[in-house]
Amino acid sequence: MMHEYRKAALAALLVAGGLGGTAMAENRMLEDFSGTGGTKWSFFTDQVMGGVSEGQARIEEVDGERALRLTGTVSTENRGGFIQARLDLEAPLAPDAEGIVLRVRGDGQRYFVHLRTSGTMLPWQYYQAPFEAGPGWTEIRLPWTDFEASGRILRDVPRPEAVRSVAIVAYGRDHVADVSLAEIGAF
Repeated sequence: MMHEYRKAALAALLVAGGLGGTAMAENRMLEDFSGTGGTKWSFFTDQVMGGVSEGQARIEEVDGERALRLTGTVSTENRGGFIQARLDLEAPLAPDAEGIVLRVRGDGQRYFVHLRTSGTMLPWQYYQAPFEAGPGWTEIRLPWTDFEASGRILRDVPRPEAVRSVAIVAYGRDHVADVSLAEIGAF
């Protein structure tokens, strides 16, 4: 726990001082898969609601980077259609955060970031923003306005301090998924 505090304090110092060698160092890091944070990603599929999609999420070396790799077969049979890896946040995001930033690579397909907030009470509620994951590592910035609510009873745009989890998701169509996440944070 103390290590997490030091890591957060160092990140805040880097942001405040404008230091850091990479663009990601300027962001509020949620996960970089360095093995020091002790974060826990959960993997699940549409099977929780009767779907038949299958896959896995594991931390491994991908093109020289330690990353979370989400792979599997997404099927829309039985009203399904997703596989996902989700990180529950230990603390809320800063209210001045402008969006989510991630560094990804993949198979050239469209994937999604899903957010759950204090206002997403039902299992099928979330905010969703798409991104393309090409063959090389790429930084993607998703401002809050890129996130679309899954239903009409949710706010139009999520509030950063209300975000409770972030997820990388293969969703919505029949396909074979392969996407890797090296870093994710808020900007």
